Amino acid sequence: MQIVVDSGVDLNMTPETMLEMGIHQVPLSVTFKGKTYREGVDIDRVQFYSMLSENSEFPVTSQPSPGLIAETYKALAANDPDILSIHMSSGLSGTYDAARIAAGLVPNAKVTHFDTKTLSVASGWQAIAAARAVKVDQPVEQVLSIMKRIGDATDTLFTLKELRYLIHGGRISHIKGLMASLLNIKPIIGVEKVHGKYVQMGQARTFYSAIENLVSQVVGRYPAGTKLRAQIVHAQNPDGADMLKNALDKICKCDWMPTFTISLVLGAHTGPSVVGLAFAPDATLREVDLG
Repeated sequence: MQIVVDSGVDLNMTPETMLEMGIHQVPLSVTFKGKTYREGVDIDRVQFYSMLSENSEFPVTSQPSPGLIAETYKALAANDPDILSIHMSSGLSGTYDAARIAAGLVPNAKVTHFDTKTLSVASGWQAIAAARAVKVDQPVEQVLSIMKRIGDATDTLFTLKELRYLIHGGRISHIKGLMASLLNIKPIIGVEKVHGKYVQMGQARTFYSAIENLVSQVVGRYPAGTKLRAQIVHAQNPDGADMLKNALDKICKCDWMPTFTISLVLGAHTGPSVVGLAFAPDATLREVDLG
């Protein structure tokens, strides 16, 4: 079985490692200053965030077309018809629906679709665990169960310094966003697990206070002493990422995965200041062999 993911599923892997694990990524696209780029094909994340920070224009993202995803399915099905297609939340992107349409265009492919109901590295954790399970010949039902267990156990929180990207992208209410912008509020945003949509979990008047609020929410979800598996992502805010890690290290016992630059199609909706965290009980993830 081969695995297909979209580029909103963040994987901290080289292309060579992805190939070894049987993971194939379909790029989402971003249009900026009149030019369209495919993530990981025409532009990398460092280039994009540098452009974003130097310009006042807003980028526009687009999901891969069913035809593009179907091309990937067709190429893979020529060698193995069994494909597991794993995608960022259908509550935040139409990519999952496009993938389901794409499967109908390739009748010789046997595609199983999975909606992670989250995004970035939280989706990536599910995809990596699925790839490891496939490597040891776990049946697809067991692979799906593993991903669901990880999804149920994992939370994502993020904060950012400015709201104009979220407002422009329609990811939060324009009216509420405008009021928050005028008040200089920094939101703490999570991803709920039923529909995989953004929800506001808190707010603060300064970025530092927002980081403290985020840390308080992490600590409040688990008994003292619980070891967590955690990974920080950011767009172009390494200082904010360090601030979050240092604040968590003072209070939590974390097994840290490498800090990672968030997918540019996700950062296009949040702006370069975003800092996020995926976290889950380490014991739960070890049970499903995330590594």
